Amino acid sequence: MLPLVETDEQGDAVVPEEAVLRPGAEALCARLGVGGQALERFAEGSVPVYAVGSEHVLKLFPAPSARDALAEERVLAFLAGRLPVPTPALRAAGEYVNGWRYVLMSRLHGEGLAPAWPRVPQPERERIARDCGEALAALHALDTSRTAAAPGAEPLADALPPGDWPAFLARQRAGAVARQRERGLPEAWLEQIPDFLSAAPLPAGPQRALLHTEFMREHLITDPADGWRLTGLIDFEPAMIGDPAYDLVAVGLFTTRADPHLLGRLLAAYGRPFEPRLLMAYTLLHVYSNLPWYLRELKPSADTLDDLAEEWFGTA
Repeated sequence: MLPLVETDEQGDAVVPEEAVLRPGAEALCARLGVGGQALERFAEGSVPVYAVGSEHVLKLFPAPSARDALAEERVLAFLAGRLPVPTPALRAAGEYVNGWRYVLMSRLHGEGLAPAWPRVPQPERERIARDCGEALAALHALDTSRTAAAPGAEPLADALPPGDWPAFLARQRAGAVARQRERGLPEAWLEQIPDFLSAAPLPAGPQRALLHTEFMREHLITDPADGWRLTGLIDFEPAMIGDPAYDLVAVGLFTTRADPHLLGRLLAAYGRPFEPRLLMAYTLLHVYSNLPWYLRELKPSADTLDDLAEEWFGTA
């Protein structure tokens, strides 16, 4: 049995409590026909995620995160076999108890790219960047309104947020300064945001594509025994439908990490460049935007948003 969780605050309190969650996870595994296997919880994740033996992964979502569970279920079903990098196969999904939902998927084998990165040789880093670009291009090229290539899956265009892309951008723009102030951004940066966003080259009618929104090393899997090739792309619960450029925010910050050479390789494989100021604007408008954290992580030399755009999203 899993406890009743009705608010995000309750979820934050319950999710770390493994003694409370494990009996419910074990009972669910038995119901799904994968009981009796070793159940190992992953350390990462905002919701409980378990390796079930060597072949399955179980994700549990409390009621306030039900929409994320539905998004992951729908996207995994839609993507089955359609990208050049493997994605988990959907095995089962649905509602459990007390509003909790679950997604059971296949386990992709390999090693997380983020912890492996220091050991990846430079030539293989460049190939990974190329493979990432090809995977993103394939993701963004999918027609989310049809499912001919994914029998049994439903269209995604009307199932994922935000729905009205211009209205979403308007909301994000209206709250951009307050959002960064709340996260502790110094005033010297805050005062630049309104003018920068006003001048940013946001497309009036962008292509709408399926977006991962967190395409980063932490969500990529690699196999050192196979020349560090990518063996997986995971975590689709934050997926959206919107401008493909939006997906390049996490890429520039957390995959190529302000390396202009690697970003150049990635975008060459993707098949088109992106204006650095556009990607910087989407950095400020992103639903998870936290500019103070990015500044601490990447330690740029720039002190203006225009220069920061070039430093983080320029290419070589």
